[in-house]
Amino acid sequence: MRKTGYSLLLWLLFQPLLSQGQSGDRITVGAKHFNEGYILGEMIGLVLEDAGFTVDRKFNLGGTAVTFEGLINDALDVYPEYTGTISTQILHLEDTIPLERLRDLVEQKLGLEISRPYGFNNTYALLMKRSKAEALGISKISDLIQHPTIRLGLSHEFINRRDGWKNLAKFYGLPHVPRGLEHGLAYQAIVKDNIDLIDAYSTDGEISRYDLLLLGDDRNFFPDYQAVSFYQADLPEEAKKALGKLSAAISAEEMQQLNAAALFEQKSHADIAKKFLAGKGIIAASTSTAPSIGGEILAKTLDHLKLTLLSLLAAIFIAVPLGIVIYRHQRFSTGILYLVGIMQTIPSIALLALMIPLFGIGFLPAIVALFLYALLPILRNTVVGLYTVDPQLKKVASAIGLNDWKQLALIELPLAAPAILTGIRTAAVINVGTDTLAAFIGAGGLGEFIVTGLALNDTDLILRGAIPSALLAIVIELVFEGVEWWAIPKHLRQKI
Repeated sequence: MRKTGYSLLLWLLFQPLLSQGQSGDRITVGAKHFNEGYILGEMIGLVLEDAGFTVDRKFNLGGTAVTFEGLINDALDVYPEYTGTISTQILHLEDTIPLERLRDLVEQKLGLEISRPYGFNNTYALLMKRSKAEALGISKISDLIQHPTIRLGLSHEFINRRDGWKNLAKFYGLPHVPRGLEHGLAYQAIVKDNIDLIDAYSTDGEISRYDLLLLGDDRNFFPDYQAVSFYQADLPEEAKKALGKLSAAISAEEMQQLNAAALFEQKSHADIAKKFLAGKGIIAASTSTAPSIGGEILAKTLDHLKLTLLSLLAAIFIAVPLGIVIYRHQRFSTGILYLVGIMQTIPSIALLALMIPLFGIGFLPAIVALFLYALLPILRNTVVGLYTVDPQLKKVASAIGLNDWKQLALIELPLAAPAILTGIRTAAVINVGTDTLAAFIGAGGLGEFIVTGLALNDTDLILRGAIPSALLAIVIELVFEGVEWWAIPKHLRQKI
């Protein structure tokens, strides 16, 4: 039975990894978790599919650090990026350089390549309500010096980027202290007057819809952010040729309209990208239909469940034997429990981020992070359950000639089973919730709905992920109740 369990664990762990590399014509496309990133990611995927390639999409990735890490660790083959981000965030250049020089540096220093620009410059910008800006006499960034009480709500990435708030504030001499906000929520906050100024991208669809004023960068702090495809140097030549079809194909006005269509017309990113590319003759018109909402929810629920169960199985196979070792050799208990406890105190998103340099992005780092979160409740409950077995029963077992291992198998583990099962149950529920954050590193699951909903400020989309996740946690609770009722004697169940 134990051999079968380990075989199942190994198959579940390696099957997704093996399936990712089964075809040389399979290309993995990434995209950051913001509206324009999804649309451009879909465009990349569509031109590659039109050229005959099979495309795996890993969208909702949590910012530049995650997408770039995925690219250099071969978890991604291509994703849409911006020249300003490549020069400042990735190459850490101080000065703006010509595009051809940037292409050379990317190849020399990173072993990667970038395409010709798509045709628009999506620069960072600071926005205010037009009515408020005009009332205060603010039209450019340097005017903010005269208004130190303005409330700033800036995205977390922008606050910490080299081309973001910290250096911008030094460059302009701004005294303001910003609050960190998710980019997708910032527009609602400024519309409702909860904040006065936000960071944005100049092609955001909300700018014209909410009559916001883009403050002039009068001292030219921001570099150009020409949108490009950022890809592996060994990408097939046919794929590079297909990506070249996007060069000079999108104007800034068109990109703003595409972003607005996703935000306000309730159109999917795939449909928006497909209609635009087909309309320009870049890809052949397609009659394929999008998957049903029910089918999408079911597929992502199964992915979510797979991540949860696999990490839980791995934790059980490690934590229960380790708990027995601690019980038998108590001098190790404090140190091991303390170490495992530290893992539980690391914020979920931080732990997922720490996995990226070690395991890249996608399935494996998510499993490892969830496994670490599941360890503590199972390990602690195993140890506590064994410690609380009645000492008189141990003496009786010893008196009738049972050795230590038989005592463990016949007396101690059965009596500790309710506590162990409770630990497993707790770990399972924790992992169902934590699993939603795994979407930030491309692991899939119901978190994809939530992350996309945050980017689009779409409550329905958020609920599409949150409700099934909550129901899944309830189902797991009920399953474990059934297991306890079936496996644990009644007189022991009453103690749980």
